[in-house]
Amino acid sequence: MGDVEQRVRAYYDVAGPAYEALMGPFWHHGDLASEEAGHSPAEAARALEERLVADAGLAAGGFALDFGSGVGGATVHMASVSGAHIVGVSNNEWLSQRAREYARDQGLGEQVTFHTIGDDDYRTLSAWPDGCLDAVTWYESVCHLPDKAAFFRAAARILKPGGRLVGLDWLQRPFGEHRTDEQIARWMGPVEHHISIPWHGTVEGYRGMIEDAGLVVERAVDLYPDVQCWGSTPPEDGQGWYSYEGQESEVFAEGKKALDAARAAGVFTVGEFVAVKPG
Repeated sequence: MGDVEQRVRAYYDVAGPAYEALMGPFWHHGDLASEEAGHSPAEAARALEERLVADAGLAAGGFALDFGSGVGGATVHMASVSGAHIVGVSNNEWLSQRAREYARDQGLGEQVTFHTIGDDDYRTLSAWPDGCLDAVTWYESVCHLPDKAAFFRAAARILKPGGRLVGLDWLQRPFGEHRTDEQIARWMGPVEHHISIPWHGTVEGYRGMIEDAGLVVERAVDLYPDVQCWGSTPPEDGQGWYSYEGQESEVFAEGKKALDAARAAGVFTVGEFVAVKPG
C-alpha cells in the first residue's frame, strides 16, 4: 500500500468536513462563462457538470463510474440530469457515507451508489470487468494520485467500446514570467505540500497518458487560457477559509494561501479532458 495514497485518505478525514462546511457538496471549479456571468460557485459547477454529461453521452439506462466522488454533489447531479446509474468511488469511508446520505436526501439513493475502495485500487479498478461502463468521470481527483497513468489504463479497460472518459483536473503551466520548472515549482510546490498532491501534470502530459492508455482524445484544454485561474476559491475569501474554526483549521488556511499565490502567479490552472475508447 502506497504511503502517498494513505496520506491522501488521512488528509480527507480532516479535509472532508472542512470542504463540506465551506463549499457544500460541490468541490470543483465551474464553467468560466457561468462564473463571469456572476453565478455562484455551485451554479457554475453544475453548469460544467451538465456539459460533461453531454460530452460523456450519458442518458437513461447508462452506467458510469465517478472517480473521487467526494461527498457526492457532482455524482448526484450528473445522475439527476442524465437518468444514468452512477457509482461514485473514493478511498475514504467518511466521504462515501456523506455521499450516500446526500443521494438519499436528493431522492436518488437507488440510482446513485457510493463505494469505498482500497488505497491502491485506482491502479486496476479490478472490481469492474472489462468493457462494462458507458463512461468514467472525474472531477479534480486524479491530481492526488502518484500513478496517474495507471488510473487512465484502468479506466480505459473498464469502458465499453465507444465509451467515454471525461474529467477535470488541477494542472500547472508556464505563465507570464514563470517559465522554467524551477520557477513553476516555487508556487506549485507549496500547493502540493499543503493539499496532499504528489505532483501536478500539464494539459499535454495528461493527453499523452490518456492516449497511451488506448483512448482517442477529443478534447484536452486549459479551462482558463491566458488568464489567472481563480474559479472556486476567489481571492476575497468569501467562502471563509481563513476564518474556518474546525479541526486543523491552520492547515486549510495555509493551503488556501498557497493556492492563492499559485493562482496569482498564473501557474495554476484546471484542464478539461474528453476521450473515447475506439470501437
